[in-house]
Amino acid sequence: MATKYPCKPVDMTFFDTAPFRYIAEVEVNVSAVDVFTSFENADDWPRWAMPIQKVEWTAPKPFGIGTTRTVSMIGGLVGYEEFIAWERGREMAFCFTHGSKDNIESFAERYEVDAISEKCCRVRWTMAMKPKGASKYFLPVFSPVMHLGVKVMLRKFARLVEGRCC
Repeated sequence: MATKYPCKPVDMTFFDTAPFRYIAEVEVNVSAVDVFTSFENADDWPRWAMPIQKVEWTAPKPFGIGTTRTVSMIGGLVGYEEFIAWERGREMAFCFTHGSKDNIESFAERYEVDAISEKCCRVRWTMAMKPKGASKYFLPVFSPVMHLGVKVMLRKFARLVEGRCC
């Protein structure tokens, strides 16, 4: 088991106040329910979110606020997550409670899903973080790559769910 360094818990206001925020938005030609079906599928995350190698839900369905999961990423980073928002078909958000590296003060992601029609929705992904240690100095340098990365990954997500559903 990886070493666990505590992260500072956050609430939904963190998405407006975090020092680093990366936002992507895409229209997806599937229903909001189909989007959440993919979000709930642990095997889908590594297919579109390139840093993710494995997702393990550590709480049973039905998922909701307080649900936990462990996410293993490239570079040996393991994120221990707790969901701070969950409204199936509309919104979910989680934050790190712990990380396997001591370079994250706070980290959270939010997914907002707005139905445009029965078979089309808009997905907005916000990644928010506050680094610590040396990461405070490196993250500003990599921010342009992070901005591009979330956009590329969200488009990849759209292709994945559209390819499955339509």
